[in-house]
Amino acid sequence: MNKSDIHFAIKEKIRETKLVNLKIGGVSARSFMEENENNAQPLIAIEIPYILDNTYPEVLKEQWDCLTQEQMLTKADKSNADIISIKFNLTEENIDNNIEKIKDFLKNKVSKLTKPFILRGANNDPVDLKLLPILAEFAPKECIISFAQESTYEQIVPAAAKYNHILVLRSPIDINLAKELNILSIDKGMQPDRILIDPDMGGLGYGLDYGYSIIEKIRQAAFDGDTMLNMPIIAFIGEESYRAKEAKSDTFCEQWGDYKERAAMWEISGASAMISAGADIVVLWNPTSVEAMQKVLKGEKS
Repeated sequence: MNKSDIHFAIKEKIRETKLVNLKIGGVSARSFMEENENNAQPLIAIEIPYILDNTYPEVLKEQWDCLTQEQMLTKADKSNADIISIKFNLTEENIDNNIEKIKDFLKNKVSKLTKPFILRGANNDPVDLKLLPILAEFAPKECIISFAQESTYEQIVPAAAKYNHILVLRSPIDINLAKELNILSIDKGMQPDRILIDPDMGGLGYGLDYGYSIIEKIRQAAFDGDTMLNMPIIAFIGEESYRAKEAKSDTFCEQWGDYKERAAMWEISGASAMISAGADIVVLWNPTSVEAMQKVLKGEKS
């Protein structure tokens, strides 16, 4: 049997979403498979914090070799990442004092980026309800806004839809909740082809298998014809990886290997797994991981 004769039946391909010059989704086969004339490619994003403080892992500061946010932005824009993600790591205590600074940041720094970008909230409902509509309104061009969830979508969806951004919808590792949130957001005005599904996940050793399973289920339901689940999938690997003590602590015994290599491999392992499960975008924190994953996707040896 020829390779060209091997196909698996699909009723529906994954929706294709355009972000500036990038194609997100549009796959018609499992990851790394060329069946059904599939030529879609997963995308790699590199994420940096809006505020670079002492909560940012030291191993990442060394990998970036940068001292300021502006230097990180410049280096990210010159990297091999397809997308730049900026996480606005603000709190309820400092969000109000930062609103005008954020507008200025978007106008004078983000606008200079040559790569497409993600503007990501703080994962804190009171902060994100204030922040994300502002990011949507003052973003210098079309981008991905992340994220709305069941408790925030009613306020965030209208802003994302009004300014024609792509919106990430997060639901807690449950296929039915993911579908319900998609439907509710579409009813609220979001176009189906402007939605990315974030099924949430845990990092390697901390629930990665649950995230893998739910992404597989969502992808299979999409291929089986469910048009409320056939949106592209995004996974925020970096944040989950560097929550693990194994990736951010150098106190382990020598048998665990070099700390810097271990930290990168923790993230690379998670990214590879999520892409295998069906993720269309993986968001990483470590520049070393970005380089390694791009080689994996191109079939090159690291």
